[in-house]
Amino acid sequence: MKKLLFIILFCCGIVLLSGCSKDDLPIIKENPVEEFDPVAVTKTNPMKLYVHYMPWFETPATNNGAWGQHWTMANKNPDSGEIASYYNPLIGPYASSDEAVIEYHLLLMKYSGIDGILIDWYGTRDLWDYPANKKNTEAIVKVLEKVGLNFAIVYEDQTVKEELEGEAQITQAKADMKYLEDNFFGKSNYIKIGNKPLLMVFGPQEIKTPTDWTNVFSAMKTKPSFVTLYGHSNLANNADNKNASGEFIWVDATSMETKYAIKDNFEVFFGGAYPGYKDFYKEGGWGESALAAIDHKDGALLKELLQMAKSKNVSNLQLITWNDFGEGTMIEPTKEFGYKFLNEIQSFSGVSYSTSTLENVYDYYNLRAANKGKVKAEKKLTQAFYYFVSLQNEKAKALLDEVKNGN
Repeated sequence: MKKLLFIILFCCGIVLLSGCSKDDLPIIKENPVEEFDPVAVTKTNPMKLYVHYMPWFETPATNNGAWGQHWTMANKNPDSGEIASYYNPLIGPYASSDEAVIEYHLLLMKYSGIDGILIDWYGTRDLWDYPANKKNTEAIVKVLEKVGLNFAIVYEDQTVKEELEGEAQITQAKADMKYLEDNFFGKSNYIKIGNKPLLMVFGPQEIKTPTDWTNVFSAMKTKPSFVTLYGHSNLANNADNKNASGEFIWVDATSMETKYAIKDNFEVFFGGAYPGYKDFYKEGGWGESALAAIDHKDGALLKELLQMAKSKNVSNLQLITWNDFGEGTMIEPTKEFGYKFLNEIQSFSGVSYSTSTLENVYDYYNLRAANKGKVKAEKKLTQAFYYFVSLQNEKAKALLDEVKNGN
């Protein structure tokens, strides 16, 4: 009797549904992606670690069909397997605006104990590739907060040089400062020192008098904590104009001991550590090398410089750099060095993560690239991203495995 009743009801259901339009059928909703707030990694080393970041890379997809100059210089073609560097990114040449690339970079940093990035910024002028650099920076900033990393700007004042003179240079720099104040300085993850937004300058190289820097900052609501390149603070400070609060170390021929010797002369001082140096300028047709090569020592140099920063008791350390492939100072994983440099930073920062976590992030990037446009896989990968940022690594890896297996 029960069996007969079930058959009758089932058949009735078929009849009823067959008379329904598509719009009358019940909608079965999939579970939405659960977005988690970022969770900070635990570090045993309290030193703030910030990495200098270049946002200037382009691919044909983002650059009107041509590779960007920082992959090609004057004579290299990535389509032929050659880039303008002695070293190759593990993921191959990329576009700085690619969201999957940005997530990959920032997650690697997070799981290495890096607190944030210092973005090399070319201002707001509509000249050469400056607009692309500005656009790429904005794309990076959007993801930083999701991952839970901080940022500040390293201003390239040399960008006011071409086609501008005198007061026109100051006017342009003021416009650049106005943009930073309106768009970045107020963000919760913008780096503050003494309750003031940190602004670094790679120089100054073009605006070279304290009076001019006072003028540049005059229209701002809050004067930034302004930090110049090593040996350049005198171009922003004198008895009547105090603009710079400190200096930062960079890679050059001056000994690190000499650089650290002036640390206590400033209110703010950023130490520096780099993995090595070997620029491609001569090989790439961009002129003579800027500096003699400095041996990477297979990761040993970075380790030495990290320990030196610790012995000098600096509060803030700039890692030089994440991705300047043209100068060979990249910490980003490469085919030549793998994860060596990030492993050294993991050990120095005192995080509990190792190469396996970095490899999971690498897998995440590759799966994002391979599954572009596949809705089901993309949804799982987006969920994996939120698991990563909230330190739910096992859940993230489980989703990666599902996507790998086509589930």
